[in-house]
Amino acid sequence: MILCAGEALIDMLPRETSAGEAAFAPHAGGAVFNTSIALGRLGVPTQFYSGISKDLFGEVLTGALAASNVDASLAHRSDQPTTLAFVKLVDGHASYAFYDENTAGRMLPLDSLPDTSADALFLGGISLAVEPCAGTYAALLKREASSKVTMIDPNIRPTFIKDEAVYRARIAEMIGLADIIKLSDEDLDWIDPEGDTADKARKMVADNDLKLLCITEGSKGVTGYTPTQEIFVAANKATVVDTVGAGDTFNAGLLASLHNAGLLTKSGVARLSDDAVRDALSLGAKTAAITVSRAGANPPWASEL
Repeated sequence: MILCAGEALIDMLPRETSAGEAAFAPHAGGAVFNTSIALGRLGVPTQFYSGISKDLFGEVLTGALAASNVDASLAHRSDQPTTLAFVKLVDGHASYAFYDENTAGRMLPLDSLPDTSADALFLGGISLAVEPCAGTYAALLKREASSKVTMIDPNIRPTFIKDEAVYRARIAEMIGLADIIKLSDEDLDWIDPEGDTADKARKMVADNDLKLLCITEGSKGVTGYTPTQEIFVAANKATVVDTVGAGDTFNAGLLASLHNAGLLTKSGVARLSDDAVRDALSLGAKTAAITVSRAGANPPWASEL
């Protein structure tokens, strides 16, 4: 069982009406939400924890989770509204404008931390950038890091960060507690602006005793760094419709591969073989390629692989 903890929101995706007018279509989304959906569709037992509104958009979110076999019973339900993210696409690449003040996801209370029998914990996204939910997720990681395999994808959105110093300190502390980290090359450059990508990645692994650090580089591919290995897997060729949810789906493929191999244990991730890392990166790349080939965050089902 994998517990995914982080934002669930509505992506307002740009569309055009039959009359040729610009419009936005609401779609269930959020980085961690997308990863949980992808895991459920890949057949991995998955739980989801977040703040979810009781409004009509909240019902869309819980319905989407149920449809992809994700257990949302741990979510904290409230009367506050759902976070909205308006998406702008330029050459298939997404940028976001978030409407997040006083929302159900943002105002996630510390006393809502769930009890879970999950073997692994996945966190990330914009939930780690704003209070009070960021503090709640950080507390969950601190509570579980010693006994569960933990993975973080901060999915850094600089325009969403209000207090950079606080955010940098939080991310640094959480990376120090985690077993697996996934960063885009842009994320890595934001965290550590100076130097070569590979050198920075090796330093991050060594400084934080990481078991696996994945650095994605878009259409080029992904490199997995462990204390003893560097393994590159090329991106799968795809006709890109948009990149919404690509990294989130990669995370799910990676975790699904480790789950299927019986490696989502503390001892398992501490002894990852070359083949295990390559298999995990490859499944992540394959699932991400399918996601970018269709509109919105629409991860593949296991039967599509």
